[in-house]
Amino acid sequence: MQREIHTPEGMRDIYGIECRKKKMMQERLMQVIRSYGFEDIETPVIEYFDVFSKEVGTTASRDLYKFFDRIGDTLVLRPDFTPSIARAVSMYFGDEKLPKRLCYQGKTFENRHSYQGRLNESTQIGVEYLGDDSVEADSELLALAVETMCAAGLKEFQISIGEVNFFKALVDEAGMDEETELALRKYISNKNMFGAEEILDQMNLSAELKTAFREFSSLFGGPEILEKARSLTNNQRALAAVRRLEQIYDVLKLYGVEEYVSFDLSMLSKYRYYTGIIFQGYTYGSGEPLVKGGRYDKLLEHFGADMPAIGFGLVIEYLMNALERQKIEITVEDQKLMLVYDKCCYARALALAKEKRNKGCFVSLVAKDPDISVSEYETMAAKHQCAFSYVEE
Repeated sequence: MQREIHTPEGMRDIYGIECRKKKMMQERLMQVIRSYGFEDIETPVIEYFDVFSKEVGTTASRDLYKFFDRIGDTLVLRPDFTPSIARAVSMYFGDEKLPKRLCYQGKTFENRHSYQGRLNESTQIGVEYLGDDSVEADSELLALAVETMCAAGLKEFQISIGEVNFFKALVDEAGMDEETELALRKYISNKNMFGAEEILDQMNLSAELKTAFREFSSLFGGPEILEKARSLTNNQRALAAVRRLEQIYDVLKLYGVEEYVSFDLSMLSKYRYYTGIIFQGYTYGSGEPLVKGGRYDKLLEHFGADMPAIGFGLVIEYLMNALERQKIEITVEDQKLMLVYDKCCYARALALAKEKRNKGCFVSLVAKDPDISVSEYETMAAKHQCAFSYVEE
């Protein structure tokens, strides 16, 4: 008995109309991104392990697909585009003075230990804006994230913005060691204030600092929460983070996208390379954020270049699932024709197919099987969203 071979855990095949809709969506979003002046870049799907090492602050080693090349160097399947592009920019554009706008699309891989409906292989599109540390650069990326989600057909979604410097400033003021910081970061990100309270009770902190950490879970909502954050501390670095968010919000109002924006200072990414704003885009029908991004001004130093940067990635699979659950139809605009012909009419059918193809139609020539009725062919054509024509004697 022949063994049936499945895809590996967390991977899947797509084909036919589903595949075509996915590719159409990717191209639609890339057109929006390119309209902002972003240029395409491709990086290898296989990178050296060092590109994603602990020092970089990206995906944990246990979640990487790792293997060896023939000389014994450790390689990994790319889990995250940002370090790959930081590595490439450091190699090719490290001396450039003007900001660099780059965009990408491709696969990422995470070797998750517990597969619970989340894919280990996903398709991402995204952007990296390098060489500009301004409020305007942050705002442009946020506005572009909003525009890509609108272009996808979504009507109801939110881009939630955080600022890692607000949390980090308070952590440094408290004198926390790395282990304590990581535990507290995890509890706050998961809105588990019982766990956070347990850590805080074990520390000798001022009443003001304890209150600030306890209030993290409530620091989400509209721009009014920025004023609340400001009232919790006199730490100048933390206050500077709040001021930057206020300035960003003012620019986003110029873009006219403020209705899609909210703030969440308890948002703390697992990627440790973020140094400023971080943001995630959510909508109905997806338990995962469709968009993730943030500022990473120190990452390129790891690869030998000193350059501020900000970027985001959008997971196409999450987007497609959300669109399906919201019953937002993706219209395939291709003109497709299934042209079925009796074998004695091949020359006539071929001439017709050539004529249609010259006019931009995608034509499938199909010799009629005597055991299959014309109506069955029509049903098959409709299933694949094709027009149907029959050339007979």
